[in-house]
Amino acid sequence: MAPLTAQQDNFPQWYQDVLTKAKLAENGPARGTMVIRPNGYALWERMQAEVDQRIKAAGAQNAYFPLFIPMNYFEREAEHVEGFSPELAVVTHGGGKELNESLAIRPTSETVIGEYMAKWIGSYRDLPLLLNQWANVVRWELRPRIFLRTTEFLWQEGHTAHGSEADAQNYASLILRDVYEDFMRNVLALPVIVGRKTPKERFAGAQNTMTCEGIMRDGKALQMGTSHELGQNFSRAFNIKYSPAEGPQELCWTTSWGSSTRMIGGLIMGHGDDNGLVVPPALAPVQVVVVVVKDNDGAVTQVAKKLTADLTARGLRAKLDDNLAQAFGWRATDWDLQGVPVRIEIGPRDLAEDTAAIFRRDTRSKERVTLDSVAEVAQQLMTTIQADLLTAATARRDALTTDCTTLDEVRDVTQTGVARVPWASVGMAGEQELATIGITVRCLQRPDGSVPEADDEPEAVAYLARAY
Repeated sequence: MAPLTAQQDNFPQWYQDVLTKAKLAENGPARGTMVIRPNGYALWERMQAEVDQRIKAAGAQNAYFPLFIPMNYFEREAEHVEGFSPELAVVTHGGGKELNESLAIRPTSETVIGEYMAKWIGSYRDLPLLLNQWANVVRWELRPRIFLRTTEFLWQEGHTAHGSEADAQNYASLILRDVYEDFMRNVLALPVIVGRKTPKERFAGAQNTMTCEGIMRDGKALQMGTSHELGQNFSRAFNIKYSPAEGPQELCWTTSWGSSTRMIGGLIMGHGDDNGLVVPPALAPVQVVVVVVKDNDGAVTQVAKKLTADLTARGLRAKLDDNLAQAFGWRATDWDLQGVPVRIEIGPRDLAEDTAAIFRRDTRSKERVTLDSVAEVAQQLMTTIQADLLTAATARRDALTTDCTTLDEVRDVTQTGVARVPWASVGMAGEQELATIGITVRCLQRPDGSVPEADDEPEAVAYLARAY
């Protein structure tokens, strides 16, 4: 199997090599679409399960809304339609006839969900209304890259309605911290930077957007999840009102929030190395693979089967590789590419010595342990590797981040990394200037790491980088 392109030689080509050789995804037949292969979809299923669990713990319920949305829905919220119009895919004909009204293919669902929230909410007793849907969306992409920017992708989008601004703000923050940041740190092992988007980078129609920004191994940023306070903009456009305990009807305060298959791209570029994927144990579809190196009489395979069953009984996602028709070296390389956290290797010599070799994908280190202890050691490694990956990713992020005071320093630093600079030293004028050369303000953060409550907090710190 040909080696991957080295990251330091050509990072974009390395990324493409991993997609292909780890059998994650490939381009679809229509420009900007992707075919997610079983290896890639297994990662998405694990992500989906973990995020969905957290969303439900936050009180939201899953629902489903149509893919086709009447264009007049978008036109009711002027800023929203202006923000999305360059990305809209629109159906004008159906059944061989021109439609009376064009239909947008869902780029996001604030409008259609707002229409139904208005029907479902009558009084304060109906609040908060907490909804989420798992779906595909279409945004016409000029420069598509698999998992990072595609015309069609998979995601979840949450939409909620509340009786007060404070309730909506608190819930948007809850999703940001307890769903997105918790998942990204404790499952993906990625130390995301959490902050507030500037007005220029804010979601169209929102009054505040908060974000989780991942820093990739090449020093670029990746927006991995966002939570938006929509104020009463969509409630006003779609007449989402409730009757309080006393007094006249009032407009609801709404939120929306989403994460997508872009997180797979973040996983690849956040942890991957020149041997392929490196997948944290908490996420890995296969946490441990037991590989029969060689077997002359079936005895090694029998022991490997028993060990796989023991690992499974301990709650690990274990898989047996007894495919002796393929050379061990080829199989070991393939498991490396897929990023399986732990590989246990057993051959006739190991069996004779009552041992097995345990290989760690993250450090590429190997140790030999007794057969009766190998399952316990593998189980303990799950916690160790998970923690070590977060520590290593945090060290890389910090090494790539440089404190700056001037725009000239920002320009220099963001060639290969992230600039951290007082927001007052950048301002909206500086942001606009830097954007012309591809440098964007990823988010604003307070010095203590908390999220600013306003766009102009004097102590706010800006993180700037080139981004995917």
